[in-house]
Amino acid sequence: MFLLKTWRSTAFGVYGYMNFTKNGFLDHSKKFKPEDMQLQIEGKNCVVTGANSGIGFAAAEGLASRGATVYMVCRNKERGQEALSKIQTSTGNQNVYLEVCDLSSLNEIKSFASSFASKDVPVHVLVNNAGLLENKRTTTPEGFELSFAVNVLGTYTMTELMLPLLEKATPDAKVITVASGGMYTSPLTTDLQFSGEKFDGVEQYARNKRIQVALTEKWADKYKNKGIGFYSMHPGWAETPGVAKSLPSFSESFAGKLRTSEQGADTIVWLALQPKEKLVSGAFYFDRAEAPKHLKLAGTSKSHDLIDSVIDSVHSMAALNP
Repeated sequence: MFLLKTWRSTAFGVYGYMNFTKNGFLDHSKKFKPEDMQLQIEGKNCVVTGANSGIGFAAAEGLASRGATVYMVCRNKERGQEALSKIQTSTGNQNVYLEVCDLSSLNEIKSFASSFASKDVPVHVLVNNAGLLENKRTTTPEGFELSFAVNVLGTYTMTELMLPLLEKATPDAKVITVASGGMYTSPLTTDLQFSGEKFDGVEQYARNKRIQVALTEKWADKYKNKGIGFYSMHPGWAETPGVAKSLPSFSESFAGKLRTSEQGADTIVWLALQPKEKLVSGAFYFDRAEAPKHLKLAGTSKSHDLIDSVIDSVHSMAALNP
């Protein structure tokens, strides 16, 4: 097991250095088609979680600049309002709105979903961007490990509760979940809240992101007849406030080599703009192309067989109706 973990980490490091940095983006961008990003989506409603900074902000701004009506879901009202004003000013689009919700709280997510449903607007794009890498074990007031609460439980609950509004937008509805290449280092596991005595925030984050990718596969299959496309994506290694706070040594050692938030958000916006017939529901995307979900010889692919068990546990924790 030790050797396998070491191989995963080494393979991930090499693969990441070659592909996930700013230079990787610039290299991959040579194959990009400019016309893909010139589409306008006036009249489309987009909900972006964790939208006040970093990749979430860049995604919200990118969608607003193309005419979308954007609902920014942020935990902090003041920072959210400041971000909203910046986007309205930079894009000239006044159809940008702030929704305050702490994605680590089931109660707040359920309250938000109920309130938002009363607007009775179709949701064309849900971007599950809110994420967290917590280096010390922290338990939420509802009793869940904090990283898991935001990355998995919050993402699952938000998506399930938004399904009725997504169905109103069919056949154009999409759910885009921002995962991470860090998931390459971890197989799927049923140890959802990291039962080990010595908490490892980086490993827990990788586990959470693996769940998001497997969950996207499951959603795509489960709801294939509802007219909703489900996609996960990796933004690459981007220089964001979240990375600087959670991984300071990584951020310092890669100074000048990390992607901008806009480069990290590029594939989110691309996925939102493309006609669904160009995309594969359930797939994992990176730099505007479908990407592998497993590295060679990493021994993670069979682990996705556990997804039903994982979903049963998460669904039970979320206390949603069957």
